[in-house]
Amino acid sequence: MTVKQIHKIKGDQLIIDLPESLKSSGKEVLVTIEDTTTIQEKKIALMKKAAKDPIFLKDLEDIKSDFESIDFE
Repeated sequence: MTVKQIHKIKGDQLIIDLPESLKSSGKEVLVTIEDTTTIQEKKIALMKKAAKDPIFLKDLEDIKSDFESIDFE
């Protein structure tokens, strides 16, 4: 059985209350720590880059024109 949980880190500690089914011996716990601030900053930087990309802007314009005729139906 696999259980996925997201926990906020408080200070420099991570305290996890295990479900009853995982409290027996022979289980393993894998902890992955992601810097969500960095991930969000990278996504925003990519969106800013896309906003200036001529191919992306052309795609947006094509999609907009494709839907103009059905917007009024």
